[in-house]
Amino acid sequence: MSQPKKVSVADIISMKSKDKICVLTCYDYSTSLLCDRAGVDILLVGDSAGMVVLGYQNTMPVQMEEMVIFCGAVARGARRAMIVGDMPFGSYQTGPPFAVENAIKLVRAGCDAVKLEGGVEVAATIEAIANAVIPVMGHIGLKPQTASLWEGYRLQGKTSATAERLMADARALERAGAFCIVLEMVASETSELIGKTISVPTIGIGSGPLCDGQVLVLHDILGLYENIRPKFVKRYAELSGTILEAVIRYTSDIKTGKFPDESHTFHMHPEEIAKLKKELQ
Repeated sequence: MSQPKKVSVADIISMKSKDKICVLTCYDYSTSLLCDRAGVDILLVGDSAGMVVLGYQNTMPVQMEEMVIFCGAVARGARRAMIVGDMPFGSYQTGPPFAVENAIKLVRAGCDAVKLEGGVEVAATIEAIANAVIPVMGHIGLKPQTASLWEGYRLQGKTSATAERLMADARALERAGAFCIVLEMVASETSELIGKTISVPTIGIGSGPLCDGQVLVLHDILGLYENIRPKFVKRYAELSGTILEAVIRYTSDIKTGKFPDESHTFHMHPEEIAKLKKELQ
């Protein structure tokens, strides 16, 4: 089987206002294989792994070392999709040189690009990473890493003043070299204006249908993670109930001796059994 063409930065930029960009967040090798086969354009290895995989209350505790492991696993599974790794909290806030070092770690793990949160305040950091020849995905609107420190998880860009600030953020990230920008929980009207303001694609999450692409978390669309059920998530399956039922049946089979049965059992050859019994005598 021939190697499929890898999705590139140029491919993503060329899709603006033409073809919708499909982005999905996943964290491991097995789901990466499936998402890649399904034709997802970008696999985002999000720091949300800290919550849905590691059980943290939020993304704040996620360490760079953990992201390297998640990114490597996803990269080993995907052949076509672009791999974008989230830079966790603390990996870029102390300045551009440190941010570049950490971005290099994610690229070495298998990422094709990195993502960091922030607007005007991180433009210099994005520029430094881009100057190190590492593609950068921006992220404005709701910023999960620091939302709890400021105003909480609220809709962004719902007033003219906040919409103008987001537009300024988007322009700053584009000038800094971001090849696309995630808009999280931004009012749809503001998202549309931002998309018309900049020449790079916008990727929406809870930001309406007029973005150039959409991103959701795999565990959310599959119904695997039930602690949070955002309004903007569409559930394509309810696998948590299916998995729970399967594990309950497995447990019951073990307790009652139904499993393993003969169809799951291996045996010695009769001659070897006879030989063994003779030797034991």
